[in-house]
Amino acid sequence: MTRDIIDINDFTILVETANSDSVIEDSCYFDEPVIAVAFYGSGNVDLEFKYPTSSKFYNYTKGLALSFYSDQEVICTHTVSKDCPLECIVIATATRNLNKLPNQEGELFSELLEQLVNPKDHYVEGPSFFMTPEMQLIVDSLFNIKYEGKAKMMFFRSQITALLSHFFGQLALNKSQNFQSVDRQRLDEVKNILAENLDNPPSLSELSKIIGLNTTKLKKEFKEVFGVPVFKYLQNQRLTTAHDMIKGQNATVQEAAWHVGYDSLSSFSNAFAKKFGYRPSQIR
Repeated sequence: MTRDIIDINDFTILVETANSDSVIEDSCYFDEPVIAVAFYGSGNVDLEFKYPTSSKFYNYTKGLALSFYSDQEVICTHTVSKDCPLECIVIATATRNLNKLPNQEGELFSELLEQLVNPKDHYVEGPSFFMTPEMQLIVDSLFNIKYEGKAKMMFFRSQITALLSHFFGQLALNKSQNFQSVDRQRLDEVKNILAENLDNPPSLSELSKIIGLNTTKLKKEFKEVFGVPVFKYLQNQRLTTAHDMIKGQNATVQEAAWHVGYDSLSSFSNAFAKKFGYRPSQIR
């Protein structure tokens, strides 16, 4: 388990990674009340917040952007296993610093995370959603920085700012669209179905029948909520999963391509290079 803490202006950035051949639990807490946003990378760990009045559990964290309020009474626990490594970036600010944040960031917190600015419990869950491809790309880059020294810190600072900007931008977009909760649940169901069937996904018409939305509405609302068309999201998930398999040495390039539904190795390699900037054979 590695945990790096970096201070940028009035933000504290927590970068956590962990790999284990057995099931382990790692717990931490904040030493003062904070408002935070957690971004989960390629791993898929279990997450639990325990506090005096209750607890909150998340069992699908891969690709999740989760905002929350937490005080000193909250214990955050990650469960890490061989198949579910941890990659997490937490951007947090103490509540006492909200009025001092630069570039009107404090106003964004108050406008879009009002329930966190005025908490009613030790832990309060704020808005959460699965990251757009742009956000996922930034998170991936933060766990694979090739620079050193001052250049590394300059790159890190710029990417953290971009990541937080994307989060608030997507939050504002989702809020302005004001989708009915039942439709949002259906769209989240589409993402789960695709994630579980990367090698043989259902067609748009089949997805429409499963969730009870017509094809036109499914395509329109999925793109409006998540920023990409349905099958662009699918491709992103396929390539990200394949990247994780190859990087973790759990599969060869050919095996990873087959696992996520690519019959052509050249098509897989070209799509991979377009997304990540290098070919799958270059990972190792």
